[in-house]
Amino acid sequence: MAISPVTGVNPAANLTAMTPLESAAGTSATGATSGTDAGNMFTRMLDGLGQVQNNADSLAQQAATGSLQDVQNYTIAATQASLATDLTVAIRNRAVDAFNEIMRMQI
Repeated sequence: MAISPVTGVNPAANLTAMTPLESAAGTSATGATSGTDAGNMFTRMLDGLGQVQNNADSLAQQAATGSLQDVQNYTIAATQASLATDLTVAIRNRAVDAFNEIMRMQI
């Protein structure tokens, strides 16, 4: 029994909105510009997270109703959503830790 390879699956296809690192790396040294760029980067990351989760929810609904042909598509989308959520929570925790550390500094 031969197993056919999985083709056409690009696990990072929905994460393109979540990787604006090129724009963040090229920010200027001024506070207003880098703050705006960081804010835009976080906004794009959250939008990408929402898209990934919406895709997983849509595929879950199709799987529940029986209209989903390939169950592995749902499994991949659910894993992507889980990893994207974990990454977002980790970034948020680091940002909160950095803020708390800055607030503890004495002037």
